[in-house]
Amino acid sequence: MARLERLRVFPVKGLDGIDVENATVLDGGTLRHDREYALFDADGEVVNGKRTDRVHDLATDFDPGTGTLRVEAPDGTTRAFELEREPERERAAEWFGDFFGMDLALERDTTLGYVDRREMGPSVVSTATLEAVASWFDDVTVEGARRRLRANVEVSGVPAFWEDRFVGADAPAFEVDGVRFEGVTPCGRCVVPQRDPDTGEPVPEFRERFVERRRETFPEWADEAAFDHYYSLMVITSVPEADRGRTVRVGDAVEVVE
Repeated sequence: MARLERLRVFPVKGLDGIDVENATVLDGGTLRHDREYALFDADGEVVNGKRTDRVHDLATDFDPGTGTLRVEAPDGTTRAFELEREPERERAAEWFGDFFGMDLALERDTTLGYVDRREMGPSVVSTATLEAVASWFDDVTVEGARRRLRANVEVSGVPAFWEDRFVGADAPAFEVDGVRFEGVTPCGRCVVPQRDPDTGEPVPEFRERFVERRRETFPEWADEAAFDHYYSLMVITSVPEADRGRTVRVGDAVEVVE
């Protein structure tokens, strides 16, 4: 039976994610605490893994109950910042600015978050898809694939590339305990999945092998016309306004609906 296997949010854009047992859909259509904070430079440009591989030098954790971000630097030193307090956000911005070598501000958005596609909602992948991707590379584990691809919603009990069916002409939707998720677009990948999430080291010819295997394994149930290229994996969804404010939980049943 299809079920919600895992929920993962990324409290500070570009940094490590955390697993949560439940997540409320915000008014903006995203999950609570997902990309709630983001680091911006003096020009208003975000600092993330697309911009610098130095994000992989940091290990972070976040406590949703207290809003505390813990950061471990490469030398093993740790810092803790209570991000719900503005003075603490300023202190965190100064620390990150010193680390990245630029003047930074740490901003907060509790209604939508700083997702890349601000008109869309959670990203979705199946456990079987992650297992398939891990099998394409000698040194990539399933957890490694999970950390590289950074999906919000992971569904088990379904075949690999199950999520591909939800985009394109006449695509169905799916519900998690009655909360509707409608596919909007496949997720074209950036440079981040090519890197080891711990070291930042790239896998040689990652993109070429990924595209080759993706082409070979593209599912017959998917609308190929909905995909611009084969360097795509995961689907970005939208939650209708009527279902925003509701909560999904790990273990909830998942059902395909028209």
